[in-house]
Parts: sequence; structure tokens; C-alpha cells
Amino acid sequence: MKKTLYGLVVVLCSFVGLVAQGGPDPTCNMCPATYINSDEVQSYVKKAIAERLTDQQVRDVEIGKSHIGIGVVYRGKLAAPAPESVAEHDLVSEVYHVIEGSATLVTGPDLVGKKRRPADLETVRLFNGPGNNSSSIRNGVTHQLKAGDVIVIPAGTGHWFTRIDDHITYLMVRIDPDKVTPIKDEAASKAYLAKPARP
Repeated sequence: MKKTLYGLVVVLCSFVGLVAQGGPDPTCNMCPATYINSDEVQSYVKKAIAERLTDQQVRDVEIGKSHIGIGVVYRGKLAAPAPESVAEHDLVSEVYHVIEGSATLVTGPDLVGKKRRPADLETVRLFNGPGNNSSSIRNGVTHQLKAGDVIVIPAGTGHWFTRIDDHITYLMVRIDPDKVTPIKDEAASKAYLAKPARP
């Protein structure tokens, strides 16, 4: 009984000590939230269709220990995959949330015929950092994506659209713990939307 009582006193004292310390400090001190309304997302979709763009970065925000990028991607009909269209990012993980459309996506870490993506490529510099392309994925896992679906693609995992039925539009969240991508705020987004992406 005395041992049990002593043990409870030790646990209680430890708990009181932790409460008195106030807990850990936030990793992003006084950071604001970032809001992106539906109209802005739809403006990116319209721009993608009108200007034949695929990937566009809406925001890239500082959250303390990481950057988080928000992209909007539109891909048109695809009967067969383009050559060397497998993508892999060394440092940036991605989460897709499908807004509309459907497609077949193959994922896996074992890339066949891996080739380094050029460092001056816009997507490398601004969206998802260094990585590779390849011709296919050995022992890949096939996912049939449709509206409402979510898929998480860790850094180092290849991803490859092998078929798109008519089109697919998805919101992309990019997790960048090494902060290899630059910050993009609302003002930069508005400036981007106001002019053609390509001269």
C-alpha cells in the first residue's frame, strides 16, 4: 500500500512539474493561418485549361519546421503514358485530393531507367525540389483515382499517370521539411493569375 501511494505521489509531482513548465513552444511562433478560397482555386483550373498548363503552385507557406505548398493540377485525357513520365521527388512529399475526373496512377519506389530532373526545371526550382524521372516503376501499385479520393505520396516514391479517362483535377499539398521550395504568398498568386504563365 505504501509503495502504491508513493508511486502515485511521484506521478502527481511529475505531472504538476510538467504543467508548471507550460509545455513545449510552438514550432511556428506567431505564424498566421493561410486561407485560399474556392474562387482562387477555380481560377487556377481555368488558367490551366486556357493556357495548357499542368502543375501550378498556388501558395508556399512557412509553418515552422517545414514549408507547405498548395498546388492545383489539371491533366487532360491520356490513353497511354508519355515516355519517362514517372516522377519522384527526393525531399518533398505530396498529398493529392481529387476534385473531379478519374485516372489510373501507379506508385512505387523502384524506378526503372532513372534520370535526374534538370535543376533549372520550373517544377524543380519552385514546386517540388530535386528528383528523378524514369520510364516505369518495377512492382508498382495501381490506384484508380476518382473525385473525392486522397493519396499520400512520400518523398522518394515514384508516381505515374498511366491513363486519364477524360481529365483529372486535383489539389496538391506538398510537404517540404527541408525548405527547398521558395515561399509564395497571396500577392504573388494574384500577380501570377493576372498575366500569362508563358510569354
